[in-house]
Amino acid sequence: MEELGTIQDVALKELWPGEATHFTPWLVQNLDVLGKKLGMDLEIESTETSCGAFSADIVAQDLSTSKRVVIENQYGGTDHKHLGQLITYASVLGAGVVVWIAETIRPEHKRAMDFLNQNLKESLSLYAVKASAIRIDGSKPAFVLTVVSMPSEVSVSPDNSPAPSETKERYRSYFQSLIDELRETHNFTNARTGQPQNWYTFASENSKVYRYSTGFAQGGRVRVEVYIDCDDKAKNEQMFDCLLQHKQEIEAALGCELSWERLDSRRACRIAVYRDGDIDADSETLADIKNWTVQNLLKFKAVFPAKFQQCA
Repeated sequence: MEELGTIQDVALKELWPGEATHFTPWLVQNLDVLGKKLGMDLEIESTETSCGAFSADIVAQDLSTSKRVVIENQYGGTDHKHLGQLITYASVLGAGVVVWIAETIRPEHKRAMDFLNQNLKESLSLYAVKASAIRIDGSKPAFVLTVVSMPSEVSVSPDNSPAPSETKERYRSYFQSLIDELRETHNFTNARTGQPQNWYTFASENSKVYRYSTGFAQGGRVRVEVYIDCDDKAKNEQMFDCLLQHKQEIEAALGCELSWERLDSRRACRIAVYRDGDIDADSETLADIKNWTVQNLLKFKAVFPAKFQQCA
């Protein structure tokens, strides 16, 4: 019989001496670890963000929903102070999601998070996440995140709110199937929840400069795109113009002609491929649209990162 190792708990302080000085910076650099656990494509916005007399550890954005995410870390067990701070941060920063990370989630705080999720419904989503580390005998330590409290996967509308329209439900169903395939088969995204909207955005290798996106556009068309937006119109146009100089080789690598949209009246720029289709198509056509979308997103991911590096 093979000899088995013994799991040993490792205090976070052994890996990161200071919560604010070491753990938070590490999490910022490895935000994808948390994103995978929560089912989100997270992009960092800021750290130590001022909220009156307090400051939020990490502020990010969930690209798939465009919701602002406030992340608060603490060593040891959860306490009332941090719970109050999280609610304050959410209100001041207009967050749609709050994430509370601690080494121990006290039962009364889990109940509080569960209660808030049940009653705030879709206006604010709260996650309580236990952070720990282990090693087996003398192995390297492994970081472990365990979600202790989270919103119900089934969205519940307030009693006085109208039910989602049939069209929105079709969008939700379509994008749920799309992101499930992209996540489970191709490891393309961390997203887990389809939204009742006609578009979906995904993280890229450098989401502060560009992102991947797909959606149902006007005129009965479906679009897959790389969306260039670094919050600076001049820089966006400079990047677009540089990529345009490589138009022939990019299109050859993708195996298709692209629509090069500088969007002079907007801050961002777009490079896209289109096909006919709309959300009211029959199930067979929607399946074909989904397959086309998956294949083009994968092609974009294979070709564009190196081109963006050339133009950086």
